[in-house]
Amino acid sequence: MDGHRLDLTLGGPALTAALVDFPSVSGQEKDLADAIEAALCALPHLKVDRHGNNVVARTDLGRAERVVLAGHIDTVPIADNVPSRLDDDGVLWGCGTSDMKAGVAVQLRIAATVPEPNRDLTFVFYDNEEVAAHLNGLGHVAEAHPDWLEGDFAVLLEPSDGEVEGGCQGTLRMHLRLDGERAHSARGWMGSNAVHAAAPVLAKLAAYEPRRPVIDGLEYREGLNAVGIQGGVATNVIPDACTVVVNYRYAPDLAPEDAEAHVREVFADCGVAAFTVDDHSGAAMPGLSHPAAKAFMDAVGGTARPKFGWTDVSRFGTLGVPAVNYGPGDPLFAHKRDEHVRTERITHCEERLRSWLTS
Repeated sequence: MDGHRLDLTLGGPALTAALVDFPSVSGQEKDLADAIEAALCALPHLKVDRHGNNVVARTDLGRAERVVLAGHIDTVPIADNVPSRLDDDGVLWGCGTSDMKAGVAVQLRIAATVPEPNRDLTFVFYDNEEVAAHLNGLGHVAEAHPDWLEGDFAVLLEPSDGEVEGGCQGTLRMHLRLDGERAHSARGWMGSNAVHAAAPVLAKLAAYEPRRPVIDGLEYREGLNAVGIQGGVATNVIPDACTVVVNYRYAPDLAPEDAEAHVREVFADCGVAAFTVDDHSGAAMPGLSHPAAKAFMDAVGGTARPKFGWTDVSRFGTLGVPAVNYGPGDPLFAHKRDEHVRTERITHCEERLRSWLTS
């Protein structure tokens, strides 16, 4: 990388390091989007389009099948883990190494080195994946230019440690408001403490037993957890309102409206005054029975696993494009201060994708 330039002749690990050293925290992706656009525009076999800080590049070779390779270019906030660092064991450390600049490096390498693939290719680089759903760049492209995302199959290069992960779980964030009555804390009996009223909600959460449904041979693991609690006016006032924020991660066999109904049902007898959906992104079925997914599994090998987190395979599912997660990063280290990726995973993923797209 030189200023705002990316060198696509670098190998996958070195290109990953260059991307990590090019900070792009959510909402601050413009410079990296500029560099990716410039690098792709220099490749004569690609048609490049841009919408906001989202870059889409496509081949147009008249192949019988079109595959979309997609990845987000933003990261969570840097935690004193930039610039990148490569150790003697071939492990690259730094913010975004796992989630998901290693995957983006693989996309860029395929774009640069496979000018005549056996399937037409669409490369999507998008912003704001790590934040609220309404900011998601892939969603913005889908709304403004759905034709850019047309395809027969999609691979999202989210971290999966070099194994195929099918589908994804949905994520629902809901605010549960408990009401009370203010009073001076010296005369607490004159009021009703809304924070205390949250006790039944917390008890329900502590006792909750999540489902573990098996779908297409993959066992998903749901979760319903408190992720925040807010209440209190002043240290001498009985609070008249308390909000418990819960996050429901649900399996792909549940529709979004059913997920919301389930959360309301769980807390129906807890005295909740209001349920407010703060953020909601639906799940995606594994789709591993689709012929394109089977062909991809045959090419890359390994054993498919469920995706417990939410990813944009859900958006592709909504568009009618079957999709899987397949990337070099280890999801267990995503967002961590000690985030890292094994460089051999980067090379492995690139080689397997190249083999699938050229054989």
